[in-house]
Amino acid sequence: MNTLVNCAVGTLSVYTPSASKPWDRHRAQHLFRRMGFGAKPTEIEAALKRKPAELVDELISGAFNLALPPAPTWANMQYSDYQNFDQQIGPQYIEWTTRWMRDMYKNGFREKLALFWHNHFVTQAEIYACPSYLYAYHKILQQFCLGDFKAFVKAIGTTPAMLIYLNGVQNNRFAPNENYARELYELFTLGRDNGYTQQDIVESARALTGWNGFTAICAPIGFTNLGFDPGNKTIFGKTAAFNYDTLHDLLFQERAVQISTYICRKIYRHFVHPEADETIVAGLAKTFRDNNFQISSVFRQLLKSEHFFDEEVIGTIIKSPIDMMVSFFRQGGFAFEVQETTLGVVYLAGELGQQIFQPVDVAGWPGNRTWLSSATLTGRWASMDFGLYGLYNAEPETYRELAKALSPKHNDPIITARAIVDFWLPRGLFREADYESAIKTFKWEVPETYYTSGSWNLEWEYVPAQVALLIQHISRLPEFQLT
Repeated sequence: MNTLVNCAVGTLSVYTPSASKPWDRHRAQHLFRRMGFGAKPTEIEAALKRKPAELVDELISGAFNLALPPAPTWANMQYSDYQNFDQQIGPQYIEWTTRWMRDMYKNGFREKLALFWHNHFVTQAEIYACPSYLYAYHKILQQFCLGDFKAFVKAIGTTPAMLIYLNGVQNNRFAPNENYARELYELFTLGRDNGYTQQDIVESARALTGWNGFTAICAPIGFTNLGFDPGNKTIFGKTAAFNYDTLHDLLFQERAVQISTYICRKIYRHFVHPEADETIVAGLAKTFRDNNFQISSVFRQLLKSEHFFDEEVIGTIIKSPIDMMVSFFRQGGFAFEVQETTLGVVYLAGELGQQIFQPVDVAGWPGNRTWLSSATLTGRWASMDFGLYGLYNAEPETYRELAKALSPKHNDPIITARAIVDFWLPRGLFREADYESAIKTFKWEVPETYYTSGSWNLEWEYVPAQVALLIQHISRLPEFQLT
């Protein structure tokens, strides 16, 4: 098995463009791919007129201040409000998953973050099975994704989705349940076997008791004094009558270094490179602590850094199924609002192993190399064909528009084909023979004499088909799987 190596250099100092590291399409696309689901050619051109650090600040501030989506009509429905619960919840689930998919297309960075945190604070919709709980959980992901991490952890633990999924609603003074306490440390804040003991888990479970106010199916779940254990608990060597809030205060006070390092390492591996650079992680962790665990402070430092823009970071992460599908429509500027399209993407991502609101287990989707296998690779090709040919049948001229946006010389198939290849692949192709193969695919069945005579140009009748065929060719290349 090959060992993954991170060869990136550079520090957390702000990236300053230079002759060796220019601010060009290549790096601008890298920024938009990692901060969201890519950018259209016009957005890339606009970005190149900005200073990178200013652009990053603007994108982060925009995501931070973005209004939450309007609540659906069923946001507060409980079981008794339904005429037929089993028949009605399916369409509600579909409504919100397709809504989130469209928001990913439109709101890039915030939704990329919400998806990241969904895979960190994992719940599974099939366990709690209430649309109102799904909405409340998702709202927390969007609301806190760039905010106060300590407040985020506190809020997520009392959402009904989490209380049911990790048995918090069953955790009471008479029969403590350790499930949530264990995952609070192992998965959500500290990491496995890092700064806590089994006895800390036992005592923490007692502090977390009381969230047992279950009144009806799909109704809010509140705190009850009857279920709370008011006695003293000894946690991290400290003894007091800890409760839900004071336990979190203790955790962030006594284990600040472990929390900040664990979370920043996870952010680095997801947004920068699968193999963490521990020096960079340590710097980010200090920033996290120095800014009272404000998540935005970490991303402002990381995404403006020379390290993030290093060539060895670009194209090193394997796309998730959602990333692959949404970025195809987003980067191409292709229409994504049609329900059949977004629902198709939701379905195909699920078939490829990333069913939204349904990670594989409490640890989430493992990601990166686990996305690819002999089975999923052919599934990815088929999924891209769905997008490519569905779009070609509905709006073929969008392919011509993309080619024109990418190619300044509209009558040279070699220039156009290379521009399209470089647009879709984070680091282009390494071998000239591979470019020649792509150019041959793009030329298709058009007689060579039309190219040599200059008769062919991007107004040619069959250009949309040529572009679609070239993108299909690109989507089957190993490099296409990277972001």
